[in-house]
Amino acid sequence: MKAFEYATARSLKEAVSFLQEKAGKARIIAGGTDLVPQMIERISEPERLVDIKGIPGLNRIESDSRGLRLGALVSLTEIAEHAEIASGWRAVSEGAGAAASPQIRNAGTLGGNLCQRPRCWYYRSEDFPCRKKGGETCFALEGENKYHAIFGGDECRIVHPSDTAPALVAFGSTATVQSPTGERSLALAEFFAMPSADVTRENVLKEDEILSAIYVPRPPAGTRSAYLKVREKASFDFALVSCAAVLTFAGPICARARIVLGGVAPVPWRSRAAEGILAGKALDPDRLARCAEAALGGAAPLSKNRYKVALAKAAVRRVLAGLREA
Repeated sequence: MKAFEYATARSLKEAVSFLQEKAGKARIIAGGTDLVPQMIERISEPERLVDIKGIPGLNRIESDSRGLRLGALVSLTEIAEHAEIASGWRAVSEGAGAAASPQIRNAGTLGGNLCQRPRCWYYRSEDFPCRKKGGETCFALEGENKYHAIFGGDECRIVHPSDTAPALVAFGSTATVQSPTGERSLALAEFFAMPSADVTRENVLKEDEILSAIYVPRPPAGTRSAYLKVREKASFDFALVSCAAVLTFAGPICARARIVLGGVAPVPWRSRAAEGILAGKALDPDRLARCAEAALGGAAPLSKNRYKVALAKAAVRRVLAGLREA
């Protein structure tokens, strides 16, 4: 591991200042469950780490009549075990509870889970100068691509590894970002960035900005939600595919639907086509099957990950069937 400075920030403003001083050569650290392994493997070699764990307010869960505010330092365990979140935003609770292992959920933060780097083995290996590291080749296109994206173009076939992101996007969440000029907010769906925008990054954060909180609006009456993760190892693995669904019912009719897939694209992958098939309709088996087909429309699997198409269709059907019966 390369030697580095360690700076402890007592406010967001001070943390941003510490980042600015190193002009792209500093990194935020909180739980450290992703950054520290990157540093050990020399994937990331920051000159300064900025510790934000002591900044007041970033570890709070707050709610009111309008919605839920989750500080970036709230742990995944706290989200998974929070009774109000489990009741009103079930998919968010299930997503946090499905991440990693109990030990990592205890240390890992919401902000870290949303901002973690991809697990693509070409990116994580020093032997491959892939496009995400400034090279010219996405080795997954012709190489070992079992776990790679089936949506999202040929610039880079990573999948976004977060388990909280699909559910938060499905609820229409907003991200709060601290920058040198103050605070700004944007839709969480717009926080994540496709490789075509900048292949070296997975989100729109600038080098001197910090994700400070996520705001989740309170869903209307009649809303049900769920998150399903399909993985090889039930104990701690990343998703092969996942599905978050947020449906609002008026009796047996689905008045509104949000469906977001994980493990299939470089960003949480929302399917508006699938949502349109459900809106204003009862969820009979034929409609669920049509919805699943629409959700995977346009998928472009690689040589070794075609199984993800069928797996994701099954995940969509299972989630929707469960919500129909809830």
